[in-house]
This record gives sequence, structure tokens and C-alpha cells, in this order.
Amino acid sequence: MIDITLLGTGSPMPDPHRAGPSTLVQAGDENYLIDAGRGVLMRLVAAGCTPTMLNAVLLTHLHSDHITDLNDVITSSWALNVDEPKVLRIVGPEGTKETVSRILHFLELDIGYRIAHHDDLHKPPQVEVTEITRGTLDLSSAVRISAAPTDHKPVDPTVAFRFDYQGNSAVVAGDTIPCADLDQLCSGAQALVHTAIRKDIVEQLPNQRIQDILNYHSSVEEAADTAERAGMDTLILTHYVPAIPPKENEFHELVVQQWLDKAAEKFSGKVEIGDDLLKVTIK
Repeated sequence: MIDITLLGTGSPMPDPHRAGPSTLVQAGDENYLIDAGRGVLMRLVAAGCTPTMLNAVLLTHLHSDHITDLNDVITSSWALNVDEPKVLRIVGPEGTKETVSRILHFLELDIGYRIAHHDDLHKPPQVEVTEITRGTLDLSSAVRISAAPTDHKPVDPTVAFRFDYQGNSAVVAGDTIPCADLDQLCSGAQALVHTAIRKDIVEQLPNQRIQDILNYHSSVEEAADTAERAGMDTLILTHYVPAIPPKENEFHELVVQQWLDKAAEKFSGKVEIGDDLLKVTIK
């Protein structure tokens, strides 16, 4: 059994109802955080997991909306850990080592303050960074985690991650357009978490910067087609653009149904769309 929780379903546009892009994958007693958008730790704790419980943080790419709160994850997993010092493992594409190094430099004063104030803090955060584009990660003996490149150019490289655990499998993709490597990673898996935008709406917006997102994100139909080609059972959409209104909004059900209908044009399995903290169990 694999549990997938959408911690943040938002996008770069600040939204009072949706945190930034982040997903929690839980298998057995292991917890993996994929991306770390704004508000991630509030959602993580709401999902019943603390930063000290994370086995690793996996980054699909280094766009700011996917890593905005990585500094909070690093600080909290260190400063809130009252047991034996624990190494925080961070995995991502090329550039992740430099990014984490710069974050640690940014946190340098705060780290110094905390070490000076707490007698039981003797060292700065212990972080181990692995850069990967393709292959299998040595993170766990119980959960097999593999990676493959995706296509979000000019953001390059970008990666998706696959989790295999006791006969169950799920893929988490970040921002990407359809591509052969993602198809291969998805092959034989049961579920796909995929970011998606409503291209039919975005293309009508009279703003070039917004329209620029059309050529490096998947539409709802394209994400659905990726899941269908892989023969998957479940497609979990996230990173909604435009944002789906919250449940208390009178148009919520109408808009959700529109998204579901778009996905159903290409995908014959179950489609999951929801607010932050939507939890889907794969078994």
C-alpha cells in the first residue's frame, strides 16, 4: 500500500486556499516529500507527519514555486530534532547541490544563533545532496525509488520519481510536457501524480507572460493521455492553473466536473482532483 497526499495543489500565483506544489508519499513507515512549495510544513503536519519523520526530500526541478520553503524544511528537520542528529537527504536534478549550498549560506546567521543558544546543538544542519536525472536511488531497502528525466525546457534537467513498494507503484511528475522518458517510467505503475493546466482557458488570457506557460506544461488532456498510455488505474492531478475554487465557492463542483470531463476524454481510469490534503491510497 502506498499513500499519496497532495500537500499543496497551488501554483506560482499565491492562493489563500492552496499551498505551493508539494506531495507526500508514504510507504510502510517511510515518508518522502516531493517538492517544497510555500506552506509545505503546515500541510505536512496537518497530514500527520513532521519534518523530523522525513526519509528524504525529492525535488522534481528548481523552479522557485517548487522549492520556496525548502529552507524551512532544512531548518525544522534540524532544530526540531531532539533525538540523535539526523542527516536530511535531498535529491534533485543537476543544480540541487548549488541550490542547497546557497540556502545553507542564507541560513548561516540563524544557524549560528541557534547553536549559540542551545547547548545540545553543536553542528549545523547535516544535509546530504544527491543529484540524479535517471536511475535508481539508494535511499531505502524497502521502497524502490527510481527517476527519469521529464521535459520542462528551458528548465533543464527536470525529473519524475517512481515509488515501488510491495507490489504497488506510483509515479510523481513535476511540471512537464508529455515525453518518452516519463512514459517509460510510468509503464506498469498504478498511479500518476501529474501537474496540469487548463490550456483552453490560459490561451484566452490577454497576457503574454501567462501564455508563456502553455509550451512547457501539460494540459489536463495531455496528463490524462500519459496515464492512459501507461495503462494506469489512477490519475491524480495537482498544481491547478487556473486555481480551482474552494469547496465553499458556489462554482466549485462545476469547475471540478469540467476538469474531470477533460481528463475523461483521454483517460479511462479513476481521476482524483481535490483540495490540499487530499489523500489517495494505492493498493
